[in-house]
This record gives sequence, structure tokens and C-alpha cells, in this order.
Amino acid sequence: MDRIEDYREIIQKFLKSHADFENTNSDIESQIICDTVNDHYQLLDVGWEELKRVYNCFIHLDIKDGKIWIQRNMTEVDIAQELVDMGVPKEDIILGLHPPYKRPYTGYGVA
Repeated sequence: MDRIEDYREIIQKFLKSHADFENTNSDIESQIICDTVNDHYQLLDVGWEELKRVYNCFIHLDIKDGKIWIQRNMTEVDIAQELVDMGVPKEDIILGLHPPYKRPYTGYGVA
């Protein structure tokens, strides 16, 4: 299996492990969005909390140019470290949520 296919599997496994399918509010649904054609991956909560619409994207990852880009992390999880623990080399992880001038100092890839 090639590296991109490996990364797709790793990302999907990671998202499944962090999805809150045990949500106590039955009107809010956790969704995993996996666009394996364009390589966009998200973890969302969608639904209603009383009269308030809920739509939250907690995690957004992309695969671009053979690297995993962390675009959004609204959790306390260290996504980059978990990806490393799952076998992704640090240089193949881009912290897209940091500005480009900070990326060389993160210990991860710089794109």
C-alpha cells in the first residue's frame, strides 16, 4: 500500500477514535466526513440544542502534496503527536493552523 493510502487509513482511524458517538443529547450527532478523492477529513457535531443550531467542526485534516495538514484542532488532543504515535513521520505533518513563519520552529514539517 502506498504512503497516501496509509495516511488515509491512519486519519480515518484517528477520527473514529475521537468521535463522540456516546453524546448524551440525542439531537446532536457526531459525524466523520471523509473525502478520500480530494483528501479532506473532518469531525463534526451537527444538530440542535433546544432552540440553538449546533454545527461545530472540531478537527479538520487534509492530505496535500503527500503530507498531513492539521487545519483545525478545537480539542485538547495533541493531534500531531497522536499521528506520530500512529506511524506518521514528523516531517510529513504540517501544522496548517500555525502561520508559515512559525512552522520551522514547531518540530514538524514546513511544507
